[in-house]
Amino acid sequence: MNYFLAKTEPSVYSISDLERDQQTVWDGVTNPQALQAIRSMKPGDRVLIYHSGGESQIVGVAEVVSEPRPDPKLTKSVVVELSFLARIDAPVTLKQIKESGEFNDWSLVRQSRLSTMAAPQHFIDWLRAARPNHKF
Repeated sequence: MNYFLAKTEPSVYSISDLERDQQTVWDGVTNPQALQAIRSMKPGDRVLIYHSGGESQIVGVAEVVSEPRPDPKLTKSVVVELSFLARIDAPVTLKQIKESGEFNDWSLVRQSRLSTMAAPQHFIDWLRAARPNHKF
């Protein structure tokens, strides 16, 4: 299983929306590096849902439930379907991630505008230690 992080503006599509809908098509991504991450997703992979837009925190977890496929609305884009797994009771903030000093080479810290990215295993291990009651 691989891990990814996907950013969303909560005013556009929030973890509450995903929880209500239970499944969604993750679309609208145009950055080539972010699209590369989506193309590498496989069913069963996990996606950390990150609220941007002033919140800057990981708020939930979803599971990839489809193979990536061309986006019918954007010819150079790809989409994947995500299924809601869980909210994170105590969201993990970007500030906490930065203050740890352990992830300075990760795209989340280095490239603030990148919307979708792989999450390194050492971050998942850190997250599991910080939130032992959650399924990551």
